[in-house]
Amino acid sequence: MISLTEKDMLRYKRQIDIPGFGIRAQKRLKRAQVTVAGAGGLGSAVLTYLAAAGIGNITIIDSDKVELSNLNRQTLYQNKDTNKSKAQRAVNTLKQLNPDIEIHGIEAQINKDNIEGLLKGAKALVDCVDNFHTRYVLNNAALKQDIPLFHGACYGFEGRATTIVPKKTACLRCMVPVTPRKEVYPIIGSVAGTIGTIQATEVIKYFTGAGSLLLNKLLVLDSLFWRSELVDIERNPGCPDCRR
Repeated sequence: MISLTEKDMLRYKRQIDIPGFGIRAQKRLKRAQVTVAGAGGLGSAVLTYLAAAGIGNITIIDSDKVELSNLNRQTLYQNKDTNKSKAQRAVNTLKQLNPDIEIHGIEAQINKDNIEGLLKGAKALVDCVDNFHTRYVLNNAALKQDIPLFHGACYGFEGRATTIVPKKTACLRCMVPVTPRKEVYPIIGSVAGTIGTIQATEVIKYFTGAGSLLLNKLLVLDSLFWRSELVDIERNPGCPDCRR
């Protein structure tokens, strides 16, 4: 049975005190198992806030090493981390932030052959990768294993986020049927942070039952002119991924 220690009660006091949240919600976060695919700009924000919120078990998947060009947005890392494994450096940073949760790093290139094993035990999957080829692999795996997928993406000053629940919502392939031509996107680091915190908030809401999720809704944020829009999404009955 999951219980909160005195240290937990002190660490998470400000969120436990939220009306309607309380100890029960905090226990649900402590019980949660979340896999985050990608430890870059989106992943830095997602992982920081999930760890800070007390998600009990976090797995990080990333095959890359830290590069200087990452540091405008990937706030888990410092100059001294260049040429080192993102997954392992992220684990070290997050353990310093919250040593009382379980954090695992996996250095792997996600593909259709290994994704099932990589997601073992996951109760939620957060899409923080930077290409649609891998996103489609995540989408298929989430559908097959019946776990929610929390999607985020950025371009320049614009960001997007949605929450995909198998059998209940449109999937990623419904929204983006074919891979966009451009696979390397320019980005402002703070926008990645903004979208990543939205994804983290959706994960927290999912496990605690707070509020309403971005189900069949795509949040589009234009931070250059501070415009936002909630776009309705519909399942494609002919979608090759989620129709089965």
